Amino acid sequence: MNHVLVIVSLVLAALCVVVAVTTSNGGERAGATLTHNVYFTLNDSGPEARKALVEACETYLGDHEGTVFFAAGMRATEKTRDVNDTGFDVSLHVYFQDEAAHEAYQNHPRHHEFIEKMKANWKTVRIFDSWVKTSR
Repeated sequence: MNHVLVIVSLVLAALCVVVAVTTSNGGERAGATLTHNVYFTLNDSGPEARKALVEACETYLGDHEGTVFFAAGMRATEKTRDVNDTGFDVSLHVYFQDEAAHEAYQNHPRHHEFIEKMKANWKTVRIFDSWVKTSR
């Protein structure tokens, strides 16, 4: 009888570990998409430089396999409330169907070419990746 209790206890402990690992390493991912939001501050932040970066985003970073949503644009300079972060010039937003699509995008030659062609004008680049559940 003691052997049965020990085995049952071990099985329950293992199940608890599996549940804990699943919850901490991806339970939040169930039904979610991976969002990749990038905020560029430019050395030359003039209108032509901002436009060139947006166009480069569209050329090199749009239309990757596994992309659910893609957008790139210039900061809405008219938005100046105290809570608005104005420390960027151009933003990029890519939603991926899963982590594998994100990894393929990161390693794709077009992504690397984009970086090589555009990085000379980057003062700072801030990247925010998160798992989100969309309502649509």
